[in-house]
Amino acid sequence: MRVLVTRPREDAASLAAALEARGHEALLEPLLTITPRDTVDWPQCHAAAQALLVTSANGARAFARLDARRDIPVFAVGDASATACRELGFGRVTSAAGDVGDLAALVAEKLDPAAGPLLHPAAGKPAGDLQGALAAAGFTVLRAVLYDARPAAALSAACTSSLNDGLIDVVTFFSPRTAAAFVSLVEAADLSHTCRAVTALCLSEAVAARISGLSWSRTVVAERPEQDALLAALDTLAGDRASQV
Repeated sequence: MRVLVTRPREDAASLAAALEARGHEALLEPLLTITPRDTVDWPQCHAAAQALLVTSANGARAFARLDARRDIPVFAVGDASATACRELGFGRVTSAAGDVGDLAALVAEKLDPAAGPLLHPAAGKPAGDLQGALAAAGFTVLRAVLYDARPAAALSAACTSSLNDGLIDVVTFFSPRTAAAFVSLVEAADLSHTCRAVTALCLSEAVAARISGLSWSRTVVAERPEQDALLAALDTLAGDRASQV
């Protein structure tokens, strides 16, 4: 199957490799560009944080680029983010294996609000309200804006041509922001009609909600908000397609 990968370039390589290992053809179309901030206004008392909250691999990379600490406990939203943290040298990493709500629940279960604030390296416009969810549990969350995720200004010529020619079977969406960017760019390019022959494969219901304004051949949501679950859903799609041939 021909699969359009919309993740930022920094996150797309592992997904493309996994797709190609399964016999699919991956077309990379990064819809967000990750731009680290060289000058950061760190929250007051950030050095006293009892733990690091990581909601994306990009947040972990941005923190590691600016702060040498690797002994601070890390609570990551999912397995991919947790793996990225370990690869960056963090020694104590726990994965919530889910979404922002699962991360908040895990932190509330494992940590004590009285032990100190929590540091959340994030983009200028974070997804979800992790800070609000943990504040309700008595925690102080210090959000450090370390990078920006800038949406693409237009679809690439290759993507536009592939959509027009019916050469894309599946589009993968990992975040609400990426999904919203795709909808906006497709509508601006007058390509909405091409999605009627395409399956939208989404990491979560929150992501799927952002592409619901387009008419798709099918919208499929992974059983869990993890890359492995999304790939398993793709395997099912490929099997269904093969049985129909």
